[in-house]
Amino acid sequence: MMQAKQEWAEKILSGDRRAIARAISAIEKGEPAGRELLKRVFSKTGGAFVIGVTGSPGAGKSTLVEKLAAEYRADGTRVGIIAVDPTSPFSGGAILGDRIRMQRLATDEGVYIRSMATRGQLGGLAPAAHDAVSILDAAGCGVVIIETVGVGQDEVEVARLAEATVLLLVPGMGDDVQTFKAGVMEIADLFVINKADQPGAGRIEQEITAMLAISTPRDGWQPPILRTVATTGEGIAALREKLDEFRVFGGQGVREARRREQCRSRLLDLLRQELFEKVARQRLQGSELDALVGEVLSRRRDPHTVVEELVAETAPRETEISKSRR
Repeated sequence: MMQAKQEWAEKILSGDRRAIARAISAIEKGEPAGRELLKRVFSKTGGAFVIGVTGSPGAGKSTLVEKLAAEYRADGTRVGIIAVDPTSPFSGGAILGDRIRMQRLATDEGVYIRSMATRGQLGGLAPAAHDAVSILDAAGCGVVIIETVGVGQDEVEVARLAEATVLLLVPGMGDDVQTFKAGVMEIADLFVINKADQPGAGRIEQEITAMLAISTPRDGWQPPILRTVATTGEGIAALREKLDEFRVFGGQGVREARRREQCRSRLLDLLRQELFEKVARQRLQGSELDALVGEVLSRRRDPHTVVEELVAETAPRETEISKSRR
């Protein structure tokens, strides 16, 4: 069994597409094999440039991602694409399936495209997106592009995973920049006005410029404002150039600081998940949860006390830890 997992891991590191697909599927399903593979390949990660592309539905994210991937492929860079779609209420899978909208890349062996469902996760990402990026990184993808689901102003989770976040805006969306509010506007490292051949592109650029004039640059980087027409490929080369410029901006220091913060967030997320699953396995089996709900509902106990007791009874107490160290 251990040898089979090692062979599987080696196939991932060699870029075997089938092994990659099986690994990401195992991760999405929460199988132990997926976690074991991540442990085996993690030391080979950290080389990919992770780009997040976000924006409202209909902004042209899929088309732009397709063109951007082709731009990187022109110089031989292997590209991984994670396209996050809404979840089907029936199957639990991705509804739209971005692979259908990226047919030009489907036959390119240097591009791996994976559609992933949000499964109810807020923030525009799928729960397994972080680990899927690690698999693609280990498999030798020099660039990994994440296309978020397109839910609007709360879609900020991508900034905790991507090194560079691209925000797409398009003319004709009513209140333009105000549609996105503060959250998603603040995470953008690059602003892209897509469908820039339509009326209203100039007004959006003016509003972004005005907003940037009164904001503090993130890490000292002043986000550029670019215009693209993704359907024709106009402006894609300039976008790639700015992304490459951002990648080397500030030297290793800025990149290291961002990656450190990303690692911190990831560790805390996994810790919360592991603690929850541990409590659920040990204390919330059968009718016990219903009994606790009944006590809270009848106001015999408050929810904060219930949770504190569950955690205290599941996790080792400080006294027990101190005794074990003696």
